[in-house]
Amino acid sequence: MKMALNCSSSTCITFSYNKIRNPTNTSSLTLNTGFFHLAQKSPFRVSAATSPAKARFVASRKESVRVRQLQRPLIEYMSLPASQYSVLDAERIERVDDNTFRCYVYRFKFFAFEICPVLLVRVEEQPNGCCIKLLSCKLEGSPIVVAQNDKFDASMINRISCDSNSSNSEVRQLTSDAFIEVSIEVPFAFRAFPVEAIESTGTQVLDQILKLMLPRFMSQLVKDYRAWATGDTSRQPLGTGEI
Repeated sequence: MKMALNCSSSTCITFSYNKIRNPTNTSSLTLNTGFFHLAQKSPFRVSAATSPAKARFVASRKESVRVRQLQRPLIEYMSLPASQYSVLDAERIERVDDNTFRCYVYRFKFFAFEICPVLLVRVEEQPNGCCIKLLSCKLEGSPIVVAQNDKFDASMINRISCDSNSSNSEVRQLTSDAFIEVSIEVPFAFRAFPVEAIESTGTQVLDQILKLMLPRFMSQLVKDYRAWATGDTSRQPLGTGEI
């Protein structure tokens, strides 16, 4: 499957998303960006001795879906202890312990470099939902990408909540509110570009990842609720690793 988003010029970044267990099954996303346009306005030279600059990427997104309640109420599902959570998608998520999960984000290409972030997250139970917090992030992929593992910091929070105050007892609203921040030492290969251009591009990358992942995550959550509410206690993951 291929998608092009507002690509009206020749300057595009291509993302290739692979299933973890089936690397031949891919789809791609093309994102228009002004990276080179910005860079060309401020040409300059750098040397290896130049102090590395830092770039900061920030993105957030809120996704809500209306869920029709079945035999067992949604608020009861959202109040389950983390030890009873389904991993939702065994192709992408592994349980480490009762409250900790390892998540394989979609593999994508940023210019010529292949990147696959691997997240370690902890789930904290809260009233009407939970909070997913990033514990650590490891980058896999091209050698230049792997070399950045000790040169960046990342934080992420995703609050999942169920609206328990709705006047309609048959329908509830389920919301995912995510925030990501990454601070990275600019690799030498990119130091000829303005930091502002790198930050703009990196932020667009995070935006697109959230735009793809949150709706899919919410869809899987609703499917899992429906299975649980109709008596399926197996907690088997329903996801297949696809976008």
